[in-house]
Amino acid sequence: MNVPNALTLLRIFFVPILVAVLVQATQPVHINGVEIANEFLALGIFLVAAVTDLLDGYLARRWGQITTVGTLLDPIADKLLISAALISLVQIQVMPGWMTILIVGREFAVSGLRSIAAAEGYVIQASELGKTKLVTQVLAISLMLVSVHWIWLRQAALICMWGVVLFATLSAVLYFRKFWREVDTKIKMRRRQELLQLQRLKRRAAAHSQGTR
Repeated sequence: MNVPNALTLLRIFFVPILVAVLVQATQPVHINGVEIANEFLALGIFLVAAVTDLLDGYLARRWGQITTVGTLLDPIADKLLISAALISLVQIQVMPGWMTILIVGREFAVSGLRSIAAAEGYVIQASELGKTKLVTQVLAISLMLVSVHWIWLRQAALICMWGVVLFATLSAVLYFRKFWREVDTKIKMRRRQELLQLQRLKRRAAAHSQGTR
């Protein structure tokens, strides 16, 4: 277990804590006698988790510790964090439900493509648009959390969330196009070659069987 992977697991650990804090928004948290509104505590947890996302990727590249487990686990941790935050915001009636369904659905669809590609020995790297989408998500969710306390920020938060929907849709289109142009084509070619090889072996076996009679 290297440090980048440990940070990824830490981000997953933050997910249930974030949900618990957000859905209990009517019960302020007291730390050392100081009352902290749940939305600000949730914002702190969310931002710390987001920082681990930047840090684990940086350390993995800098220390040469990029692993297959980390490559697959990192996007899963990101999606768990973002999905948990969005669903919790819907639960406390701050986030429009249809936006959450669209964004979360996109996350699972892309994860499915990556899993299929990984099972066939291919890795689909995150696109630049996907990274922009992630930054926009962090900003929009942070504004949404703050707008729970300062409702006058709600409109700005919704505008940012519209940006998330746009980036999510465009990056999903790019992922699907990359999958069908590269991975799907390679998988079909490899399976066609395997089928042809199997047919050759069957013909050789049949010819050998007839020759020995």
